[in-house]
Amino acid sequence: MTRRYNFCAGPAALPEAVLARARDELLDYQGRGLSVMEMSHRSDEFVAIAEEAEADFRELLGVPSNYKVLFLQGGASLQFAMLPMNLLGQGGRGNFIQTGIWGKKALNEAKRLGFDCHVAASSEPNGHTAVPAADALTISDDAAYLHYTANETIGGLEFDYTPQVQRNDGASVPLVCDMSSNILSGPRDVSQFGVIYAGAQKNIGPAGLTLVVVRDDLLGNAQPTIPSLFDYQLLAEAGSMVNTPPTYAWYLAGLVFKWLKADVGGLEAMDAINQRKAQKLYAAIDASDLYSNPIARHNRSRMNVPFVLEDARLDGAFLKEADEAGLLNLKGHRSVGGMRASLYNAVPEEAVDALIAFMADFEQRRG
Repeated sequence: MTRRYNFCAGPAALPEAVLARARDELLDYQGRGLSVMEMSHRSDEFVAIAEEAEADFRELLGVPSNYKVLFLQGGASLQFAMLPMNLLGQGGRGNFIQTGIWGKKALNEAKRLGFDCHVAASSEPNGHTAVPAADALTISDDAAYLHYTANETIGGLEFDYTPQVQRNDGASVPLVCDMSSNILSGPRDVSQFGVIYAGAQKNIGPAGLTLVVVRDDLLGNAQPTIPSLFDYQLLAEAGSMVNTPPTYAWYLAGLVFKWLKADVGGLEAMDAINQRKAQKLYAAIDASDLYSNPIARHNRSRMNVPFVLEDARLDGAFLKEADEAGLLNLKGHRSVGGMRASLYNAVPEEAVDALIAFMADFEQRRG
């Protein structure tokens, strides 16, 4: 079987070394005579897998001891509801920075549940091509938290700063960040955040798992009627095992963390690779007469690179020929069209080189 280059936005590419190890352990995990998929989540074997995965994640991201790490189900979209249920149970208003589709979904879900919300800033006036300036944020006097999406997967818009805000009374506002599509792509100062959450299916592992990193002082503020499976405090007290967790996805995430540590060399090394991959592709787009990217240069995503062809009638031919060349899943999101190359951690640099070479050849023949 020949592996191809997968540029899918999610579920996304996984490291080949991780897939190979999972294959080797699929039927018999370390001589136990059964698969991880068949293990009880309460067994000593799986508890050890879970604890090691959390420890590796904490080490990679530098998670302080006063934060809990939760391994949950439901995808990052479930956090659009769980966050206000946990953080607004004692009152206050959710503040939101709007920079695209996923940020808007988070805002709309909180509103749908009846929570009071305030838009602190929006990139809608510029067509979501640049994030609002740090000094343009307007925080409500009763802000309980400020939510933003660090990287908009569909639009290819990434923050180049971490918002740091206070209310008019001087109180610090907890920062909540959806890092689904750029978590672990480079170092982060977790202490700047109250809550970080991320769907796994881009840089962590397979779909079905979501990680939530929550500061201890934000626990215990949930609505009294919140379902127990939604309560961060109860989930933390149970080690993410109020019910059966997504065990195999948790195991695979642990293998990805080990790959990042041992094979890549940590998040600083991963950051350098990701910067190089993105810079190469953007340089090729900028030098072309056929391809273009609309995002302000300082907000161009390292993880998701959307581009359009000057003549949209060539889109079908581009995608067909790219697929035949072993370059998969380059079609842009249905809401925006065009193309999109997702360059997550597991996408090797040679994949980007192959894409650039194909784009140049296509332009020479068709442009």
